[in-house]
Amino acid sequence: MSFDRLKIFTGNANPALAQEICHCLGVQVGDATVRTFSDGEIHLQVHENVRGADAFVVQPTCTPVEKNLFELLLMADALKRASAERITAVLPYYGYARQDRKDRPRVPISAKLVASLMETSGIHRVLALDLHAAPIQGFFDVPVDHLFAAPVLIDAFNHLVGEDLVVVSPDAGGVERARAFAKRMDAPLAIIDKRRTDVNVAEVMHIIGEVAGKHCLMVDDIIDTAGTLVKGAEALLANGARKVSACATHGVLSGPAVERITNSRIEEVVITNSIPLSDPAAACGRIRAMSVAPLLARAIQSIHEASSVSTLFV
Repeated sequence: MSFDRLKIFTGNANPALAQEICHCLGVQVGDATVRTFSDGEIHLQVHENVRGADAFVVQPTCTPVEKNLFELLLMADALKRASAERITAVLPYYGYARQDRKDRPRVPISAKLVASLMETSGIHRVLALDLHAAPIQGFFDVPVDHLFAAPVLIDAFNHLVGEDLVVVSPDAGGVERARAFAKRMDAPLAIIDKRRTDVNVAEVMHIIGEVAGKHCLMVDDIIDTAGTLVKGAEALLANGARKVSACATHGVLSGPAVERITNSRIEEVVITNSIPLSDPAAACGRIRAMSVAPLLARAIQSIHEASSVSTLFV
């Protein structure tokens, strides 16, 4: 099928990923200007005809979250007003996903608010990668294709298969994700039982499963300040683990994260390029990024050609 009607645009959140996706598809990144006025307002203009186009906007809503989110909303509004036939938001990382329910009095459901803003801006479809909580799909009244980076991350650790490997979930909420890893890697599963005492503060309680003498692979969706990761690694090593590695889809790596990983006993941390690496993270010898561009490119092609995307839902 011809890609004549396919248009891929991006803001300033992760242009390198958008370029890589376009390279996989053999198309050019759409011509648009996204800049900031001196007072901080965003100025956006699309410089090519998109009437009747199948437009995709690649824009993770990572740091600075509000700026990148608003670039996405403005891009969608511009494409809608320029008569694009369909606008798909490609979200390698969905910001504001961690408040997805009312778990205490007088708090917002931020993930739902962001979904509503996207729909209001004119987005017809969403392509997301490893949402923090799968039910976020239900916050949208438009179709959502939810991809998983597991195949990409597993490829990075295939050399450990059969090496006394055990896959570890850093908390009870991540058991389903870790179990899927363990099944595909034919490895046993362990769970770290922890109790979170405050935002970005976690207290490790105890280990469920056998980790003594094993190479433990901690699997998570997000590494933010790396507090959970480092404390989990310490608990595993204290329980006799031989080595500890880790992987996650989204390397937020805020605050002291890179310093904590550098000073820890973790062998290696593998993340994806859903979020661009900061300079300190890129310089850290223990952090390695795998590309999700081929995965997202295949999904974009399937959506554009109206073919099944289900083969990528693994």
